[in-house]
Amino acid sequence: MAKVACTHCHLEFDESVMIVEKEGEDTHYFCCKGCQGVYHLLRSEGLDTFYDKLGKNTLEPPKTGAGDDLQKFDLEGFKKKYVVERGDGLNEIFLIIEGIHCAACVWLNEKVLHQTPGVVEATINYTTNKAHVVWDPEEIKLSQIIEKIRAIGYNAYPYDPKLQEERANRARRDYYARLLVGIFATMNIMWIAVAQYTGMFTGMRSDVKQVLNVAEWVLATPTLFYSGWVFFRGAWYGLKNRFVNMDLLVAAGASLAYAYSIWAMITGKGEVYFDSVTMIITFVLAGKYLEVLSKKRAADTMDALSSALPTEVTVVEKGEKVMVPVEEVKPGDVIEIRPGEKVAIDGVVISGEGSFDESSLTGESDPIYKRPGDEIVSGSVAIDGVVRYEATKDYSSSMLSTLVGLLEESLTKKPKIERLANEISGWFSLTILSIAALTFVGWYWMTGDFERALVVSISVIVIACPCALGLATPVATLIGINLAARRGVLFKEAAFIETMAKADTLVLDKTGTITEGKPHVVSYEEYAPYDANLLYSLVKSSIHPVSDGVARYLEEHHENLRETTLEGVKQVQARGIVAEHGGHRLLGGNARLMEEFGVAVPVKESEYTLFYYAVDGRVVARFELRDLPKAGAKEAIDEIRKLGIEVIMLTGDNEKAARRVAEEVGVPDFKAGLFPEEKAKEIDILHAEGRIVVMAGDGINDALALSKSDIAIAMGSGSDVALEVSDVVLLDDRITSLRDAFLISRRTFKFVKQNLALSVIYNSITIPLAVAGYVIPLVAALSMSLSSLLVVGNSMRIKSAFRKR
Repeated sequence: MAKVACTHCHLEFDESVMIVEKEGEDTHYFCCKGCQGVYHLLRSEGLDTFYDKLGKNTLEPPKTGAGDDLQKFDLEGFKKKYVVERGDGLNEIFLIIEGIHCAACVWLNEKVLHQTPGVVEATINYTTNKAHVVWDPEEIKLSQIIEKIRAIGYNAYPYDPKLQEERANRARRDYYARLLVGIFATMNIMWIAVAQYTGMFTGMRSDVKQVLNVAEWVLATPTLFYSGWVFFRGAWYGLKNRFVNMDLLVAAGASLAYAYSIWAMITGKGEVYFDSVTMIITFVLAGKYLEVLSKKRAADTMDALSSALPTEVTVVEKGEKVMVPVEEVKPGDVIEIRPGEKVAIDGVVISGEGSFDESSLTGESDPIYKRPGDEIVSGSVAIDGVVRYEATKDYSSSMLSTLVGLLEESLTKKPKIERLANEISGWFSLTILSIAALTFVGWYWMTGDFERALVVSISVIVIACPCALGLATPVATLIGINLAARRGVLFKEAAFIETMAKADTLVLDKTGTITEGKPHVVSYEEYAPYDANLLYSLVKSSIHPVSDGVARYLEEHHENLRETTLEGVKQVQARGIVAEHGGHRLLGGNARLMEEFGVAVPVKESEYTLFYYAVDGRVVARFELRDLPKAGAKEAIDEIRKLGIEVIMLTGDNEKAARRVAEEVGVPDFKAGLFPEEKAKEIDILHAEGRIVVMAGDGINDALALSKSDIAIAMGSGSDVALEVSDVVLLDDRITSLRDAFLISRRTFKFVKQNLALSVIYNSITIPLAVAGYVIPLVAALSMSLSSLLVVGNSMRIKSAFRKR
């Protein structure tokens, strides 16, 4: 029985098992009721042009019997976990559409959803299969939307970062396996090729040569069709979307060389080029694999952030403490926060008092004291004291969640600058294929020799193989990345080097970027002799940043310090520490603590943080602390400005502290007292002026502005959010590494342009020679390899300028 294709899914089955449907002179065959139903649904909706876009592709038959789980999409628990209720009354969700494998699938799903009453917006990312759907819950339920998607033969489920990460890992493993096959075949085929080339000059029996040819064919076949499958797939998708890409050139060159080599092996005429096939596939595949490895983690930035946030909070209900998921907390609930815990929900303090570290939100390096009536914001960390506060917002509308939402939105709109090689690759590939085709026609017309015409046209494709052009950017950037990594600078993607090289503006955060982000003792006065061991033991009993600063000062100026056991150690919220030892009362903290215990404080004004140490009611020492600029900050900023880059400082700190730091490190332009969204607006203003902006920061307060910038640089000790959204990480936290990042990126990009120029000159000389018939495929392959070596050798020169640094 003959096989026929299903009218909907295009899968072939025996005609005897098909559902046959006559329509005028047309006969339709369906493999199942699902395909028949989807076909008529698309026709009734005016979407039958889908089949024109689908072409000869096949689909999976629609899944049936899954409707019994639709009700779960309308459950309250599901909505709380996956659905966002917007302020305008609309709902939104991110879905993964299962079954999408081509642009036609994306088109069909978007068209169907857009035509569904109640659906306001539906966009699908073809690369990730991630759909963003916005709908009016008054008109349509989510279960009805899912049912509509299933009705046309696809399936949908809520986006889960774990599944996304699993998909990326699967792709990485697939590339790795294909590359291993290519490397194994290339290494072995090179030994055989050496014997072949040696035999050309010393002589070789035809039977031995034939055995070597067969051995090369055995190795080249899996390399071309397994390792090289990614190029065939890329070429097919490119052609289907009317775009000629470099994948097509690689696939065409390798396939023609393979086909010709089989003909030469069978007939015994001419030379085989199986070694060229494996080299072309393996070298270019290695570049693609490195590109896969260099991409950012597939898991959403915000998913990684959410895993670091508290998932539960302590809610006080009728005098009892209950652990409640953050999503279930409602405005009006009373939450208790203890030292070291992170605030998840905004609110107002109703009892207790303590210091909170808000540096990750505002950039303010000093802890903020909170008492009843003060606002407390999500993202801050309790340092001391137990505080109870009333939630004023729910989790989704609290400050950190709002910031996360803005950040996620800005990430989707982040500008991408394509590399020069990619900008010209389509035209280059199309031009080479056209030249090769015309060369074949011309030679066959002039000579009538099919073999000669084919050999010359293959030579054109092989000699112009995009190895040199393809290596021009990645080799130089990988050498630049390696050099940068050795100097404490991690570029997350090779493409970021180009963008940074073109930058003309550098925006810097203050706390933790220009400064060290922790207080240092800058002035010390001793009013009476005291035991440094007791003071050291007192400050070591606290986790407060000021206490840490005093402890570091004592360690630097006293030898053989030892901690002593103190009695009755008590943290006094936002004031200091109280303890006793051997009948003596020890006090360490600010002037308010001294006043509360009736200790007279020496009167002396200071713009810095003051720490007093008193023994038995008398102040014996006074420490002045401030956040200092990092070592080498002024020199590094001066060098960056000499490159023609304008340097601007944006900070959430107060005007006086910002001005002092700006003057110390030589930053002429700064703005202080900025909230996270205000920093982001400053980046937008710079973009409106046509600037290419690099920003360096380390806190959550910097994350939104970092995501708006063209290149985001995070300090290695920065917050999780800053590290996740960054394009570049300074592993050693030194601002001198920021200077090195600019120098390396500019030098690397300079050599990228040199490599591109070399490859263009190479093609301008060799392609005419190949067209004229002066180059056989063997010489073309060797020439292609030499051009690649030339590019690699030139790229190695990037390191020379940094050997003495």
